[in-house]
Amino acid sequence: MAFLSGTVSQGGLSGLNIRLAGMGAPVLIVLLLAMMLVPLPPFFLDFLFTFNIALSLVILLVAVYISRPLDFSVFPSVLLVATLLRLSLNVASTRVVLLEGHNGSGAAGKVIEAFGDFVVGGNYAVGLVVFAILVIINFVVVTKGAGRISEVTARFTLDAMPGKQMAIDADLNSGLIDQDAARTRREEVANEASFYGAMDGASKFVKGDAIAGILILFINVIGGFAIGMLQHDLSASQAATNYVLLTIGDGLVAQIPSLLLSTAAALIVTRVGSETDMGQQVMDQLFKSPKIFVITGGVIGSLGLIPGMPNVVFLTIAAALMGMAYKINQKEAIPEEEIEQEKPAEKDSQADFGWDDVLGVDIIGLEVGYRLIALVDKNQGGELLGRIKGVRKKISQELGFLIHSVHIHDNLSLAPNAYRITLLDVPVGEGEVHPGMEMAINPGQIFGDLEGIDGKDPAFNLDTVWIDSSQKEEAQTKGYTVVDCSTVIATHLSHTLRQHSHEMLGHDEVQKLLDALAKTAPKLVENLVPDVLPLGVILKVLQNLLEEGIPLRDMRTIVEALAEYGVQGQNSDVLTAAVRVALSRVIFQSVAGTGEEINVITVDPEMERILLDSVTDKETNRQLGIEPGLAETLLKEIQTKSQALEAQGKAPIILTSEQLRLWLYRFGRAANPGLKVLAYSEIPSNKKIKVVATLGQN
Repeated sequence: MAFLSGTVSQGGLSGLNIRLAGMGAPVLIVLLLAMMLVPLPPFFLDFLFTFNIALSLVILLVAVYISRPLDFSVFPSVLLVATLLRLSLNVASTRVVLLEGHNGSGAAGKVIEAFGDFVVGGNYAVGLVVFAILVIINFVVVTKGAGRISEVTARFTLDAMPGKQMAIDADLNSGLIDQDAARTRREEVANEASFYGAMDGASKFVKGDAIAGILILFINVIGGFAIGMLQHDLSASQAATNYVLLTIGDGLVAQIPSLLLSTAAALIVTRVGSETDMGQQVMDQLFKSPKIFVITGGVIGSLGLIPGMPNVVFLTIAAALMGMAYKINQKEAIPEEEIEQEKPAEKDSQADFGWDDVLGVDIIGLEVGYRLIALVDKNQGGELLGRIKGVRKKISQELGFLIHSVHIHDNLSLAPNAYRITLLDVPVGEGEVHPGMEMAINPGQIFGDLEGIDGKDPAFNLDTVWIDSSQKEEAQTKGYTVVDCSTVIATHLSHTLRQHSHEMLGHDEVQKLLDALAKTAPKLVENLVPDVLPLGVILKVLQNLLEEGIPLRDMRTIVEALAEYGVQGQNSDVLTAAVRVALSRVIFQSVAGTGEEINVITVDPEMERILLDSVTDKETNRQLGIEPGLAETLLKEIQTKSQALEAQGKAPIILTSEQLRLWLYRFGRAANPGLKVLAYSEIPSNKKIKVVATLGQN
């Protein structure tokens, strides 16, 4: 009894309708092919010829009234089907004309007879001329021009795709659009490229159809003469009257829809994107200035005054043009009262420029040369966007705060293979990659050389060789580390963001960190801000931690230390030292991993005393400088001993007193940017240290 249910029967009907709609296209194609093989009666031919003309008019009007070409994206397929319909009708009508043409001009149906008798007056010579003119208009003017425009538009559209895709990804990364809007815009770009590519091919159908019309005419004329005179014993004049007139009528019936479709194709490929239809565009642009119609009317009126010219016609058209100019001028005229009322509004609009009109800077930017655009275009297999998102996610999880989106855009001032990393619109890193090649990095121990382009790893300044992809296995066998272009840029970006992470942390990010902590420890956050410390001091402490590579994941411990020591003062360096002691286990793990012992460089007690006396003013507690000779000696010693540790695969770590730690870190970075300086109080009590060198020891 399920068939009695309204829901079931409606669902069944819907499914049936969908299946029938899906069968429409293949059934139509089969019918078109059958028309070429199965003889059709004249009445059925009349119906199909009329339907063909109506279909062509519908397609032409749709092309006129669409707002943009993509609104009629099915046009190439419709054009192909309409061309097949017209050619099938040509074959069917040719069969009837050649079989029944000896019976008179009405043997092939009323439509062909009407076009042969009424349109060209029953004169086949006139018919040949009219047909030739229609073919010239269609083939030489409309079809050739539309085909050329289709080629150029398709090429420009495909060339512009990477830039459009990159602009979409840049807007998405900068937060101007969301994922759904980006997906929609990508689909529009892909559809636009597919449409103009299909139009480039469809224009060849139109061109081939025009050529086929000429050939079919000559074949029918020659075949009609031969059949009429040899098979039906007609005279040459009678055969010409019957067969040639029918052939011309048949050709005209086919050429008029062909001309309509060619015009529709030309209108679509020549349209410029707009939100209005073609008629509105013409009205807005052609009938805009009254001066044009005044000048035109004056010229036509002057010609109308010449003796012998059709004065009435010329003067009537001149008067119409003058009237149109007057109407446009009246439409554009604005009363003085409205002008006076609009003046203050114009002043207000000029004074509306404000902070929203001032363009801000990109927190993180990536500029690429034009040959690297493919790396950020997913449609061309570019993997860089995915790598960058992975880098942001990984660094955000490791450092404990959200890294800003990377704004990617092209920069024509860069070399084609170059890229640039910017922070607050200031360049902080540059590099060059070779698309289509792999970078083989020398990790320090290799077993042979490679042929390629020598270079440097932009992130760590290691020696590299750019090789062809086919050499990848050979390079790996010889001990090289092989990476692609996207990985090179992503690694460089990751290294740069880690180095400058403290510059990306601002007040908003700190507030979000505190808000997240307040969900689990509301009293802790409430007691700290703003009663104990202002947000600016907390920001400076967190920036100090990030500058030395200490993550902010353990915000609870950080905030507890700040709450404890913040009541004693607001000196950010002192508070940072207190927080570092609280995070001693995190710091030890970051430099020594899960080991129980670390290798360190210590400072000789005498040298430490000299440095403390030199760099600290005990009365004012201000940082001072040291004697240049001592500074140079100390820098060289730090560089030599830290490099010796690095050569052994160990992190360069200096262990010193808490009073000297910060100064020694800032001083030692000039000798080795990867240097770590720890205070004795920052070593957990259950960990061991091994002194491998001492600074200042004779």
